[in-house]
Amino acid sequence: MQPQRDTSPEPLWSQTADLILEEIERRGLGPGAKLPPERELCAHLDISRVTLRKALTHLVERGIVTASHGRGWFVAAPVSAREWPKDLESFTATAHRKHMRPGSVVLVHEVRPASLDEADRLAVPAGSPILDLQRIRLLNDVRIAVDRTVAVASLAPGLEQVDFTSASLFAELRERGVALDRSEAIIEARSADDALAGHLGIEPRASVLVLDQTIYTREQRPVLLSTVEYSGDRYRLRTTFRPH
Repeated sequence: MQPQRDTSPEPLWSQTADLILEEIERRGLGPGAKLPPERELCAHLDISRVTLRKALTHLVERGIVTASHGRGWFVAAPVSAREWPKDLESFTATAHRKHMRPGSVVLVHEVRPASLDEADRLAVPAGSPILDLQRIRLLNDVRIAVDRTVAVASLAPGLEQVDFTSASLFAELRERGVALDRSEAIIEARSADDALAGHLGIEPRASVLVLDQTIYTREQRPVLLSTVEYSGDRYRLRTTFRPH
């Protein structure tokens, strides 16, 4: 496992940081797990200690690892990799499956009239009441994504009174008898604007992974529109392809 010095446009320290992230995920290292000693990492990656320190410092700034003077480097919060598209699973459920602690910082939580575009996608009249819920999503207190979701308010009354700093929207819908069945999703890479970068604690124009979904009930009624913007170095979507 060595950085591709000659073929990648990324700086060597950045390649090294990516490889360390992959190793954390591959080994399933959880919060508090100790990384190998610096000498071992340098030999394994065939890099200098200066390059390694720069990569590790970058991961500290991202909240992925932490340093303990005289003891070494430890995992603060591993990158979460979610299986996709096998399951329609909430962020909270994914976190629990990965033995991580979910949380949210609520930015917007209100009922408002649907715009023309929202009404068209949700198959409701323009101006119909919709729940507008915007959150910064956290894993082990690390900012992972900004989630902007709108839902048909009449389908599940009372959502405007729920504390979504900890509650799961999917779970709240289930409790109100709404059975979610499938989503139609578009996934693409974008650059973070200043507002998104501020919410996630990343540099403006840093890469983000955007998941845009329309979610349907078992009756094939569209009820949720969700756009989730993930920090590119803190979250991955993984899938498996099989031949037909």
